Amino acid sequence: MSATASTAPAAEAAPASTVRKTVSTAPVRRRRAARLMPVASLALAVGVWYAVSYLALSPDRRFLVPPPHQVLTVSFLDWSHLQPMLQALGLTAQVALVGLLIAALIGIGTAVVMSRTRLLERLLYPYAVVLQTVPILAIVPLLGMWFGFGFTSRVIVCVIIALFPMISNTLFGLQSVDQAHHDLFTLQKAGRWARLRKLELPAALPAIFTGLRTSSGLSVIGAIVGDMFFKQGSPGIGTLLDVYRARLQSEDLFAAILLASLFGVAVFAVFTLLGRMLVGSWHASAADEH
Repeated sequence: MSATASTAPAAEAAPASTVRKTVSTAPVRRRRAARLMPVASLALAVGVWYAVSYLALSPDRRFLVPPPHQVLTVSFLDWSHLQPMLQALGLTAQVALVGLLIAALIGIGTAVVMSRTRLLERLLYPYAVVLQTVPILAIVPLLGMWFGFGFTSRVIVCVIIALFPMISNTLFGLQSVDQAHHDLFTLQKAGRWARLRKLELPAALPAIFTGLRTSSGLSVIGAIVGDMFFKQGSPGIGTLLDVYRARLQSEDLFAAILLASLFGVAVFAVFTLLGRMLVGSWHASAADEH
């Protein structure tokens, strides 16, 4: 009986250790799968690109969608083609980042003002919505007449496009603070400035960075749109896109599109990383991403 009793716990312990091992390896497998997914999607996209170039288009129409290796050799590996693209992308990046910075400052400040009273929110929010819904192409000629056709007008286009997500997300974050936390600050007789600085703005950080990620992509789009319409001064990447389209330089056109897209992805990734670093593990939104 003692031998049987001593072997029973050992027999029961083996399945438990197997379960623990399976549970511990599950997150590792999920992380590996998450890392492989971008690689797999990139391979799929390149495969579809090749299929369109060689299967969907005849040789005399292949210039419409040149294959990836042709874009690589003609545009990316030829410095005479790549250099003007990088210079133009540098100017577009300056416009986009300056416009995003101004939109972030104005958006956060406006949201703070609107969060103070319902009256200010009802007064200002409709204008923010109108600014978002007005087609930017419809007011581009007016901006050119008022501010010229150079760097300033391009930045204004970025600000107009990127402003609304900053206002709406920041306002949502400021108004989503738990009422119990407000009650605690009220018991401590905290003033409005202390409540804003120590409670509302820290609690709104995840929403603010959501707005920054959204506005960063919109700011890049605004910079490219501004390049296409305000062509005075140094050309931006949008100006080159228009030139390559007119000249049927398909390889350079695809290369410029890829560079602009990679820049937008890089800006989005930077603000995602900054959001994780500043928010840390104290907020539920950060915990959900792990």
